[in-house]
Amino acid sequence: ELGEEDASQAAWRELKERLAGLAMPEEARKEAERELSRLSHLPEASPEHGMLRTWLEWVAGLPWDKLSGTPIDVTRARQVLDEDHYDLDKVKDRIVEYLAVKKLRDERQATVSLSGAGDAEHSATAGPLPMTRRDESRREPLLCFTGAPGVGKTSLGQSIARAMGRRFVRISLGGIHDEAEIRGHRRTYIVAMPGRIFQAMRRCEVADPVFMLDEVDKLGIGFQGDPAAALLEVLDPAQNFAFVDSYLGVPFDLSRVLFICTANTLESIPPPLLDRVEVIALPGYIEEEKLQIARRYLAPRSLKASGLREGELQIEDEALRHIVRDYTREAGVRNLERSIATLARKAAKRIAEGAPPPIRVGAGELHPFLGPPRFFNELAERIDRPGVATGLAWTPAGGEILFVEATMMPSQEERLILTGMLGDVMRESAQAALSYLRANAMRLLVDPTVFEGKAVHVHVPAGAIPKDGPSAGVAMIAALASVASGRLVRNDVAVPGEISLRGKVLPVGGIKEKVIAAHRAGVKRVVLPRRNQGDLEEVPPEVLEELEVILADSVEEALAAVLVPLERRAPLPVETEVHVH
Repeated sequence: ELGEEDASQAAWRELKERLAGLAMPEEARKEAERELSRLSHLPEASPEHGMLRTWLEWVAGLPWDKLSGTPIDVTRARQVLDEDHYDLDKVKDRIVEYLAVKKLRDERQATVSLSGAGDAEHSATAGPLPMTRRDESRREPLLCFTGAPGVGKTSLGQSIARAMGRRFVRISLGGIHDEAEIRGHRRTYIVAMPGRIFQAMRRCEVADPVFMLDEVDKLGIGFQGDPAAALLEVLDPAQNFAFVDSYLGVPFDLSRVLFICTANTLESIPPPLLDRVEVIALPGYIEEEKLQIARRYLAPRSLKASGLREGELQIEDEALRHIVRDYTREAGVRNLERSIATLARKAAKRIAEGAPPPIRVGAGELHPFLGPPRFFNELAERIDRPGVATGLAWTPAGGEILFVEATMMPSQEERLILTGMLGDVMRESAQAALSYLRANAMRLLVDPTVFEGKAVHVHVPAGAIPKDGPSAGVAMIAALASVASGRLVRNDVAVPGEISLRGKVLPVGGIKEKVIAAHRAGVKRVVLPRRNQGDLEEVPPEVLEELEVILADSVEEALAAVLVPLERRAPLPVETEVHVH
């Protein structure tokens, strides 16, 4: 018994020494000393003793005053970002700007502190830190990386931590419905524990890590509270300098943390949360960029993971190109990495069975490794018949092409049939397209009587996938005008854009992703709303060099660029402005 008592006293003294050596805020120190005093009077067999000791262990284990202490080298930071990621120049520039501002701010703040050290020498003794309002000029920015899966959001956060010399910590917020997951549980519960924020801070052991909140767009809300609302207090610089976890009940300074959020789409992020972050969009990659990423990063990583030495697996450039085109169809490179990893594993198996290296993989040898191609050129398979137009859509996974099909059939009732799991906005776009076409049939070289006694059916394939939005308006009127006039729609043209009943082509969003998707699918001409001209600056120049971009103000201009004129019939008498980039 005396030995057990000595062990308990030794553990108590160790806790006391650990707490005494921490530069905690005054409020936290007083609470810890009060609970430590209570612990000394409780028998070790008491249930409250274990709960109290666990609480004190958590308080002592938090990094109250431990910082990374690595000076920022802006030149090296850019070098690290370039080593880890191909392209993404705008994103890298923004990160380097942040690091440069932080470097100058910290250096000059230190100079001011040193100049005033003589006057404040009497107050420079060690002691508890007061929890006061944080200096507004020293707020860390809140970054939110958005983009399709596999474009490098998480790895970019890791590179930022490496460039800054800070530790990196990541938690996934996908599917969290309980507010206590963020803010912690009250100590009255038997299995109470801190929230995920403090758990991660204890793991990383420093007070200024790069903290990634992954999948912030997938936060849920349930009967146990709103975790997004709890996250506001974590991210808001006006509050997080004194964040209070429900379990610990004492303030902790999170203002030194660089928080980075990631999301696939902004639509599902609550507006108050979105208002507090700076959104940095990571675009999808074009084919040439994917080839460079595969050659520089993915292939060496896959070879190393499979136990292969450099040169034991040789993948030809044309084989990589076929993998990108025929085995993956994505904005990012996640499936491309999986395909290369499959090649590496199968090559390792052959070498382990006695095959002499190197194993060479050309475009013609992909089938034994990866099986038959999974994707085909949908434009090449399109049947040349009236009533089929190509539109462009935006999805959380990047841009996609979609087809709009229209046909007419005899019917006692003139009506519009819409299929393809279309949302309300898309259904209204089809109704507006048909109304404008019927009201302006002569101007659009369509016989006004062609609709009499007919039902019009508009279908958008991939019927199991919900679709909505106004972007298919021009594609719908192109398909309807085609089936009504008998004129073909050019199968190498894609047309995003909203239409109005006045015949105006209105701007839409996601132009960059849509144009990249058109290029990826083999489209040669893209007809865009003129008011989206400024969005072309974000499209990679190598994509624009291979596309003919036509800017249209009106439906007539768009149809002139999309429909193939009938023989012995003059083209539509409108002028179009062609911009060839």
